[in-house]
Amino acid sequence: MSTRFGTVVRRLLAAGLMAPALAAGSKDDAARAAGQLPDYLRDRGTGVALSMFGTYARRGELVVYPYWEYYVDNSRQYSPQEFNLAGTQDFTGRYRESEGLFFVAYGLTDNLAIQAEIAAAKASLQKSAGDLSPLPRKYEASGLTSFETQLRWRMRKEDERRPELWSYLDVVYPTNRANPLIGTAGVEAELGFGITRGFRWGTLTARFSGAYEGASTTHFAVGEYGIEYLKRISPRWRIFAGINGHETAFTLITEAQWHVHRNVFIRFNQEIGLTSEANDWEPQLGILFILPTGRSRR
Repeated sequence: MSTRFGTVVRRLLAAGLMAPALAAGSKDDAARAAGQLPDYLRDRGTGVALSMFGTYARRGELVVYPYWEYYVDNSRQYSPQEFNLAGTQDFTGRYRESEGLFFVAYGLTDNLAIQAEIAAAKASLQKSAGDLSPLPRKYEASGLTSFETQLRWRMRKEDERRPELWSYLDVVYPTNRANPLIGTAGVEAELGFGITRGFRWGTLTARFSGAYEGASTTHFAVGEYGIEYLKRISPRWRIFAGINGHETAFTLITEAQWHVHRNVFIRFNQEIGLTSEANDWEPQLGILFILPTGRSRR
């Protein structure tokens, strides 16, 4: 079944408007096939790391990624006060969310990339049996959930002796402020740093960030941090695994990337909550396109 699906995808791409750009191919793929990439770059190539795990953009490349994500959390903490109701006591509810997202990134130079993402969702919170507030038994909301931009900067390229160093600035803009379930109440920002080192047996990355939350009373906090592993196991498949943390919420991330075309791959991703503060399960599915443009390096 997967072979048949891959054939259908390739035929659609060949007949579509993106076919000329996709046909241009990737210099990294050509170098990898010829054995010209050093061992430490064979998993990821020469591009700048993007926020999407295992995804990189070279100069002049446009990355387009529409995808779907689902959230399952059977122990979501909330208080009636968050919904403008009387009561500050914390309760535990059942949360579900289906989200559609559109991600785009562009490689400005060999060491600089920009990206943006917009998301809309439909979510529900089934309140606790012990919650006697006027909150509906099942509170539902839908609409725009977030819009964010990032600047990604590679400070130093990896070589035979030294790892790659990179940084990013992420800004999330207020959206749907009046909706406490899915909205973003104020400006949020993260300044992050990472270190990446490739080996014959895979590529390791460690990252951390500091966060600013405009709607919070504390404003400044520890952002996201994590350890990641990426491995190309064949020309068609790459695998990813990582531990992601945010405050006391920890998740295990696993992902498989199926390359149906040299510039197109399908991402099968899931996050599994390791602590009660994290969502229980977050599956993700999408198809990612890497489109060389006129500014791509030949």
